[in-house]
Amino acid sequence: MASLRTLLASAMLLASAAVSAHDYHGGDLDIAHPWSRPLPPVATTGVAYLTITNKGAAEDVLLSAESPVANKVEIHTHIKEGDLMKMRQLDELVIPAGGEQILAPGGHHLMLMGLKQVPAVGERFPLTLHFKQAGDVEVEVAVDAEPAKAQGHGHDQH
Repeated sequence: MASLRTLLASAMLLASAAVSAHDYHGGDLDIAHPWSRPLPPVATTGVAYLTITNKGAAEDVLLSAESPVANKVEIHTHIKEGDLMKMRQLDELVIPAGGEQILAPGGHHLMLMGLKQVPAVGERFPLTLHFKQAGDVEVEVAVDAEPAKAQGHGHDQH
């Protein structure tokens, strides 16, 4: 009985370590739950979402990003022109001091252009974020079928 309790306690510790390992830090920035939707195997573009929180007294700027799964990664946003929603590339994304930027469906996001491989549900892929102050921050993007419900982060509310 004691060994079963030890086994269960160990499994719970490993599970909690895996969950916390999906948050990243660089300088004064916290990057929470990088995720992407699953894509069909023939997809040539993808998208990555995450939340960047700046706990510092000065703004920082996301200058660019890169990933080995894509030829290039661009910072994008959605804007409304008349009755149409259009995607626009941004040169950079400011993370205000004491504030955050939420990259989520329908808003800011990272476009993965020229996919070299299409990660499947449950897989992760590397993404390097290049910040003006914090420098390079490497994260792993989780491919989730329904991240808002599965992860409890409420991405669909933004």
